[in-house]
Amino acid sequence: MTERTVSTAIITTVEPARIILRLCKHWGHKFPVSYDDRQGRIELPLGLCLLAAGEGQLTARLEGAPGADMARFEEVVADHAQRMARDETYSWDWRRESA
Repeated sequence: MTERTVSTAIITTVEPARIILRLCKHWGHKFPVSYDDRQGRIELPLGLCLLAAGEGQLTARLEGAPGADMARFEEVVADHAQRMARDETYSWDWRRESA
């Protein structure tokens, strides 16, 4: 069984559901996605991106594909989420673990 890397970050945002919707619609043109107003799932080449809306926060969980460049994966998700923001600037504190 291949070990994979998981990276999780929680950001503060006034519109977590909107960020999920916009990210899923953006990537849905190229990759398999599913979403509702509380969660999103995006299957990217670098791995699986799971998004969950909470009260005033968004949790992003990245499950890297075997051999994935996790720093790049984190950067791609953070950069795209920031583009979807209105007047907010997000601070990402990624926490990695092996799964």
